[in-house]
Order: sequence, then structure tokens, then C-alpha cells
Amino acid sequence: MATTGKKMQSKAQEAAGKVKEGAGRAMGKDDLRAKGKAEQGEAKAKQAGQRTKDAAAQKLKGK
Repeated sequence: MATTGKKMQSKAQEAAGKVKEGAGRAMGKDDLRAKGKAEQGEAKAKQAGQRTKDAAAQKLKGK
């Protein structure tokens, strides 16, 4: 299974992206807002990959 550290790291990256997006929106900086959204997307992709790995490991473990 994915380590807890990796899971926490991707959650932290997602949270940082949300902060950047919010700051960009508040300051009217579209580039910062876009970077924040991109960072969130990257974090969510990592989380999906980790879930897939976990599911595959559980499936193999069950055999």
C-alpha cells in the first residue's frame, strides 16, 4: 500500500494549491490562480494513482 507519508504529501500539495488559487483570486493574479489549480490537479492525479496501487495490492493479496 502507499505509504502514509506519500498520502500526506499529496494532500499537503493539494492544500497548498488551494491556498495559491485563493490568493491569486484575491489579488487578481490569474497566473497564481492557474498555478494553484494546476498544483491541485497534480496532487489529485497522484492520489488517484496511489488508490489504484492500493487496490491492486489488495486484489493480489486476496489471491
